[in-house]
Amino acid sequence: MKTRVLIVDDSALMRGVLTEMINSASDMEVVGAAPDAQTAREMIKALNPDVLTLDVQMPKMDGLEFLERLMRLRPMPVVMVSSFTRAGSDTTLRALELGAIDFIGKPRADGGKTMDEYAEDLVEKLRAAKGARLRKQMNSGFPSAQVASPSQGGVTAVSRGGANGKIIFVGASTGGTEAIKEFLLGIPADASPILIVQHMPESFTASFARRLDGLCAPTVLEAQGGEKVESGKVYIAPGHSHLLIKRSAAGLVTELQATSPVNRHRPSVDVLFDSAAAVVGRQAVGVILTGMGKDGAQGLLRMRQAGARTLGQDEASCVVYGMPREAFLIGAVEEQHPLDEIARRTLAAVAR
Repeated sequence: MKTRVLIVDDSALMRGVLTEMINSASDMEVVGAAPDAQTAREMIKALNPDVLTLDVQMPKMDGLEFLERLMRLRPMPVVMVSSFTRAGSDTTLRALELGAIDFIGKPRADGGKTMDEYAEDLVEKLRAAKGARLRKQMNSGFPSAQVASPSQGGVTAVSRGGANGKIIFVGASTGGTEAIKEFLLGIPADASPILIVQHMPESFTASFARRLDGLCAPTVLEAQGGEKVESGKVYIAPGHSHLLIKRSAAGLVTELQATSPVNRHRPSVDVLFDSAAAVVGRQAVGVILTGMGKDGAQGLLRMRQAGARTLGQDEASCVVYGMPREAFLIGAVEEQHPLDEIARRTLAAVAR
């Protein structure tokens, strides 16, 4: 059975473009296209779609207000379609807080992707959204931690000690903005340095870092490259480059590389985790959170093989159990835990 999609956008041109892209996928069909929230509400009742695409900025009732009401009264998977502006990115991050599964920028001629590539990304996000777990429906009775057998060697405990001690590396994708926020809310101000890759366009990562910095105890910043890796700081990979850690005369520093995408992503979690395995080894703690695909799985395995402690988010608490599942299946994940346990377990791994 095809995935039934309802498009909500005030632009007739955009409704047409999205309809054509979605209908080109053999497993999807657009069952309706609404120009505003009121029409969308009636169409949802009449058509019962599986997934909704929602414009951020609309007349009469904006996308946020509509989304908030929708998630309260009739929760369903929603993918936001946002403009690549600071205002658009701030609003989109708020939409993810309200329960949207994922987002995609509006297609544009100078966006760096062909229309076929954009259509592929859109359809992939809609597929993931249909199978995603809505946060309001998550089971609070999480299972106990699962432990995978290591694929090579053991794990050596070392003492914590700022940039010369343990360093935490985190990767996430779909559902990751909220998962990372919850993770960081459990991290104290003086914790070991944290480097994070979240799959996100470059116009969104600065807003994401600012939002986290205003909420969390550590200092959160978008990495610029060349920063000394210091305790009490969190470095978010910018959307235009891979984030790595490297050794320099000044000690451990961040590095950015605008090289080709890895696993179709730049920044890529695998690139960050590979640098952690090569440069930090057993002084690292790797964490893989919710997300579709398999980016980060092989890198986390290499981290574990290098002696790092490795943790993954469990299926019950993931919005999309893709990346953590792939990592767990190949033995890259030493322990799986629900999201609300990940920060505490990570700090325990750091302290060992």
